[in-house]
Amino acid sequence: MKMFMKYLFVYVVIALVPYVLKAQERSTKKPNIIVILLDDAGYADFGFMGSKDLQTPEIDKLAKSGIVFTDAHTSATVCSPSRAGLITGRYQQRFGFECNGTGDSLGLDVSEITLGATLQQKGYKTIAIGKWHLGDREVYRPNARGFDEFYGFLGGSRSYFSNPKDDKPGSINAIRHNQNHIDFKEGYLTDVLGDAAVNYIDKFKNQPFFMYLSFNAVHTPMHAKKEDLERFKNHPRQLLAAMTWSLDENIGKVMRKLETEKLLENTLIFFLSDNGGANNNQSTVFPLKGWKGNKFEGGHRVPFIMSWKGQLPEGVKSDKLVSSLDIYATSLAIVDAKNPTHKPIDGASLIPFKAKEKGHQQLFWRKDEAAAVRKGDYKLIRIKEGGTVLYNLKADIGETKDLSKQETKQYKSLSKALLRWERGLIDPLWFEEPEWMQITSDIHKALMNNQKPKKIQPKEVK
Repeated sequence: MKMFMKYLFVYVVIALVPYVLKAQERSTKKPNIIVILLDDAGYADFGFMGSKDLQTPEIDKLAKSGIVFTDAHTSATVCSPSRAGLITGRYQQRFGFECNGTGDSLGLDVSEITLGATLQQKGYKTIAIGKWHLGDREVYRPNARGFDEFYGFLGGSRSYFSNPKDDKPGSINAIRHNQNHIDFKEGYLTDVLGDAAVNYIDKFKNQPFFMYLSFNAVHTPMHAKKEDLERFKNHPRQLLAAMTWSLDENIGKVMRKLETEKLLENTLIFFLSDNGGANNNQSTVFPLKGWKGNKFEGGHRVPFIMSWKGQLPEGVKSDKLVSSLDIYATSLAIVDAKNPTHKPIDGASLIPFKAKEKGHQQLFWRKDEAAAVRKGDYKLIRIKEGGTVLYNLKADIGETKDLSKQETKQYKSLSKALLRWERGLIDPLWFEEPEWMQITSDIHKALMNNQKPKKIQPKEVK
């Protein structure tokens, strides 16, 4: 009997060795990082953010699995500079990337170190999927900026279906895999990008990876699949509802793949939009004021989820003041990487998460003639030759009551903070078209006076 027990013990030990080794491997393996970035999504257009008419079951499930930040902001109110800030962890105005698009074939300053490049140096496989919009010359493309793999398009927007203009070889909107043109003939782009993400997870599941999954949904043009349009045929926001449904389905695909491969406990996931909802895609930012392109809350406050199974609390809502700039700093912290340059990183790590922390003491925005600063509960918006307003967001989230004349101490404090920040910036390397600059200035002035802007598109100025 003793001999039997001895052999049994040895057998059990040997049988357990593979499981122990796998557990040790999981505990020492560097965590994967996925950034899911949407395009022009409205603050209130998800179930977890209070939407009653748009269906987002998969995204809501992701929200329940982690932390939802209700006071989260991007570093810009338009696509291109917002992405420059996120990917570098620095205010993009520090290196002249202040305005939308890229000017005269310029792009993201080559001296800036992207999150992809930093993680690449730490042994990560780095993948960029979808919309890039940080420069189309070869020196600015993803493969030259720290990404091993790129599947997507270089421009700012394109058709969701095959289109002769977009898909012409050499077009910045054509789909490409690294440097190779992809003949995009069939399918719906949101599905194609979701499938690419699943395939890359499968390919790199046995090593640490960083995935920048940048959907172009729900940016215009408003294209949706026939079956999704039929699903929402009587919906007052039919096009947006259909596009959002497809987006939700594909995020669900990614999450199920992570679960199937048992990667959820070793993957930190961020979810956010690149700026506030646009005025031309049926989005909603209620109860906020403004929209994409202006410095009111609707332009830069975004839905923001951070999830990491077993490492972060689940089902938590936080009013901590956070920024898209924090993604870079958080990623560096969890892989034990130092700032790769002597330049300041403007974000702060969100891990370890502490519910009672207030987050950033102040945040800043500037584009063209408009600038803003947030400090505590107060926010100041300044328009060149158009005046300055001050709001208390805790008491007035809709930014309707200008307190600049009553609360002069706060007004002076925020004005000085904005000027100090601007001393560390450089002039924009390019500007937007004069029509856009004019319309943006006029919109700000109207909203400052709680008026409805008379014109909201450049063609109306012309």
